[in-house]
Amino acid sequence: MFIQIPTDMDEVQLRQLQLKQHGEDKTEDEIINQAVLDIFQGFLDQVEDGHYDTASWQGETLIVTDIDGVQTATVTAQGASFDADFRESAEKLELHLEQEAVRASGAR
Repeated sequence: MFIQIPTDMDEVQLRQLQLKQHGEDKTEDEIINQAVLDIFQGFLDQVEDGHYDTASWQGETLIVTDIDGVQTATVTAQGASFDADFRESAEKLELHLEQEAVRASGAR
């Protein structure tokens, strides 16, 4: 089983091993940050019925830009950081990201 987007710490560790087998050394933090971005982007695309807005990292904040490159929303962690939120409860973080995707999309 190949893990594309980890949804808990066990899958983060599995993804880390898979990447290592392919010659990529990634830290748990790097894998978690990519997972948070991918999960949020997936929710955003689902809410908008397509890829109209793009999420990216700006420091510890997710920035949402529209098709014209205009920033339309920001998303912050509930706790100290997205990394800490993921480690504490990936499920709770996913719910937060889903709610924020709805808010960021303007419920289009």
